[in-house]
Amino acid sequence: MRILVVEDEEAIADVIALKLRQEKYEVDTSFDGLDGLYNAMTNVYDLIILDIMLPEMNGVEILKEIKQNDISAKVIMLTAKSQLDDKLSCFDIGANDYVTKPFHIEELIARVNAQLRNKGNKIKDILEYSDLSLNIRTSTLTCKETDESINIPYREFLLLEYFINNHDQIISKEQIYDKVWGIDTDYESNNLEAYLSFIRKKIKIIGSKVTIKAVRNLGYKMEV
Repeated sequence: MRILVVEDEEAIADVIALKLRQEKYEVDTSFDGLDGLYNAMTNVYDLIILDIMLPEMNGVEILKEIKQNDISAKVIMLTAKSQLDDKLSCFDIGANDYVTKPFHIEELIARVNAQLRNKGNKIKDILEYSDLSLNIRTSTLTCKETDESINIPYREFLLLEYFINNHDQIISKEQIYDKVWGIDTDYESNNLEAYLSFIRKKIKIIGSKVTIKAVRNLGYKMEV
């Protein structure tokens, strides 16, 4: 899952991003409002942590743009403002939660987890498709038919998570890179092919019937 942190105080943004990455989220950061809006409008994020007091464009304006354009991400407002009217106005626009500075990072992470759980199929300890089982906490991939398991490195884990959550759907290379590597990543197509080759071999080693198939000119699809 991917989270966008829009916060102009870089030290705070870095602490939030570090803690979220320790929780196995993919995180991008923006340090001003215009860059934050640009990233948010890509609609690749599951959740956005959005400061209100930002240079170039404030968080309330960004929130309005997000909601007017039907961006699907949950939004947690992050601000030094604590007045009730400020909170209510953000909720009226469509914010999902509101955290006032100063805050405990553990509380923010708990609120992030709560919002993503509310999306239904998010934040499970185990993701499953067919005979495959991916343990989110231990990064272990298991075939339920053979009871064979294998540990999965970080980037392959993110790819598997994305494919399992979108199984039987064709996913383009651009969608994969935006979701797993980040929208500003410079990439070469053979990098993705290499990672998918590693994943296919691991799936085969544990005896699963699942495969990731290349769909010509369209992308890739996880299927049995």
